[in-house]
Parts: sequence; structure tokens; C-alpha cells
Amino acid sequence: MIALLTGGSGCGKSTYAERVISSLPGENRYYIATMRVYDHESELRVQRHRAQRADKGFETIECPLNLDVPQIKEGAVVLLEDFPNLLANEMFDENGDVSRIIPAVDALMKKCSHLIMVTNDIFSDGVGQYHPSTQEYIRKVAEINNWAAQKVDFVAEVVYSIPIVLKGVKPCD
Repeated sequence: MIALLTGGSGCGKSTYAERVISSLPGENRYYIATMRVYDHESELRVQRHRAQRADKGFETIECPLNLDVPQIKEGAVVLLEDFPNLLANEMFDENGDVSRIIPAVDALMKKCSHLIMVTNDIFSDGVGQYHPSTQEYIRKVAEINNWAAQKVDFVAEVVYSIPIVLKGVKPCD
């Protein structure tokens, strides 16, 4: 199964992603974490996510840049969290390169027996006027999300911890 999960901040998509990935068979389990820790709030989020997946058999790979670098075993079960963090890192880091994201994700899709990818709904705030770099970031998140949604078996939006199926068959409750 290859899946894309989306939703707003704090909606329960990480918990649902871990529930889905835990329900799927497979030996080699990886959690690819793309978030950079910049402040106390982000450190608390990382600690919460680590506690959530403790004892679930994941090998965590911290990968804020260069998604094509981690050595993932053929047939692995992978949870990739998340596209917006990865994109921000690649866009705004002096060593970043946005053009490597989609090819790296495509390679993961081909290598994994199961891949659950998490993204965010950043498109519903209604503001509309942003700095050009922010507008480009939003456009790129949409591009990656649209590309991934076309390629995957299952897409769901998580709303208040409830997965709403947009494509495919719900893999677990």
C-alpha cells in the first residue's frame, strides 16, 4: 500500500499514519522524520512523536534534506513525515534543492512494500496575499501533493482524528 494522508495542524494525521503503518505487514520499518528542530515548541512536537512511536519497531531516520540519501532496505515499510517540512528545508536551506524531492519520493514508492506519506493542508487560511517566497512554497506543496495523490493507492484527509477517504479503500479503522 502506498498512501497519502493530509489534514490541518494537530488534526491527528500522525497518529493515524502510525496506526495505518502498524497494521501493515513487513519486517524493516522506518520512520523518516523531516522536521528540523528550531525552538522549544518544535522540540516538544518531536518528543511527542517519538513517544507515540516508541515500541512500534521503527528505525527513525532524521532526514531534513536529501531524501534520496537514506539507505532503505528493499521491501521496507516506511512512514514519511512530512512533505511541507521537507520542502521548506529544501527551499530555504543554502544546500537545499527542491528538484530532488519528487524523484526521491518516486524511488521510495518503487522500493517500499508499504509507504505512508504525510502532508499538511496549508491551503485553507483564506489570506491570499503572501510574500512571493511563501506563495512559491504553497504552490510547490500543492504540486507535490497533487503528484503524490495521483500515484498512490489511498488518500485520506484526517479531520478531528477521523480519516475521510478521498481515494481508495481505508486500510484500517
